[in-house]
Amino acid sequence: MTDVLERPHAASTPARVVAGLVRSREIAVLSVLVLLVVATTLKNHPFLLSSTGWRDLLLTPSLLLVLAVGQTVVIITRNVDLSVGSVLGLSAYFAGRLFIDHPGLPVPVVFAACMLFGAALGLVNGVLVAWGKVPALVITLGTLYIYRGVFLTWAGSNRINASDLPAGFLKLGTQQVLSIPVLTIIAAAVLAVVGYVLHTARSGRELYAIGSDPEAADLYGLKVGRRVIAAFVVSGALAGLAGVIYDARYGTVSSGAGANMELQAVGAAVIGGVAIFGGSGTVWGAAIGGFLLVTINRALPVVGISDFWQQAVVGALILAAIVLDRVLARRQDRRLVAARDS
Repeated sequence: MTDVLERPHAASTPARVVAGLVRSREIAVLSVLVLLVVATTLKNHPFLLSSTGWRDLLLTPSLLLVLAVGQTVVIITRNVDLSVGSVLGLSAYFAGRLFIDHPGLPVPVVFAACMLFGAALGLVNGVLVAWGKVPALVITLGTLYIYRGVFLTWAGSNRINASDLPAGFLKLGTQQVLSIPVLTIIAAAVLAVVGYVLHTARSGRELYAIGSDPEAADLYGLKVGRRVIAAFVVSGALAGLAGVIYDARYGTVSSGAGANMELQAVGAAVIGGVAIFGGSGTVWGAAIGGFLLVTINRALPVVGISDFWQQAVVGALILAAIVLDRVLARRQDRRLVAARDS
């Protein structure tokens, strides 16, 4: 347990660094992503070698990347948040109403308000899971439908249109800095901050310890309930941020906003090497997994593969990732037993 909480030390030799990279799940997924992009570009040059192709390659995954980062924080604690798609939709509509009901409201204030709104919804999940001792799968499946129902009741037949949103806000969906979309930069900033905290801060290491063995973490004296609640609050806050990004990206909000995004977020995290049983994985891997999922959905139609096979490929990747996690975990257990007995 103490080893889990300690800050990881840098490799002492270049050989160890190289060996770590070779074994890295993130590098493997990134390699698949690069091969997919290259193969699709060779088949259809505008897929990447055009201004719109490059922009879409970076911009389209930004929404899923933010959700996947929040989902990773929860999964690391051996939980799951199935409500993030509904929180995204509800937050997207909330952002639109803020712009409509309060003209002239600064854009940063809307970002902050939606993150707080999402954090409050995440807090509900966290309290019910941590203090109610109810499995996260059950709780967040319930809140998925509750939040979606609130969204549908609040929105009704109304729709947020681009004409309802400030022009300056909508520019965020198209603006670029050095050919990199602003929304992608926002997503990358979220990735960097959360990744840094998980990797270096004691609170981040404690999340891994809880996911590795909740009972041992509790005996060690960690505040398991508070950390689990905090993980759900982070997930909710990032889903709220994703709701604002959704508005800027698409310019409209309908009752279907965010539908099924929770499954994509879980899939991105698992494919990127985040163990569904908790205790291991990185937000970097989840981000690469998100890029891979979105790129698959864009690339397969280009090479003439039907929608059915697109979904089948994604499902096969998720199953393969889970099986690989179990195989590696059992191999590690055998090594520990052998080392103990020797």
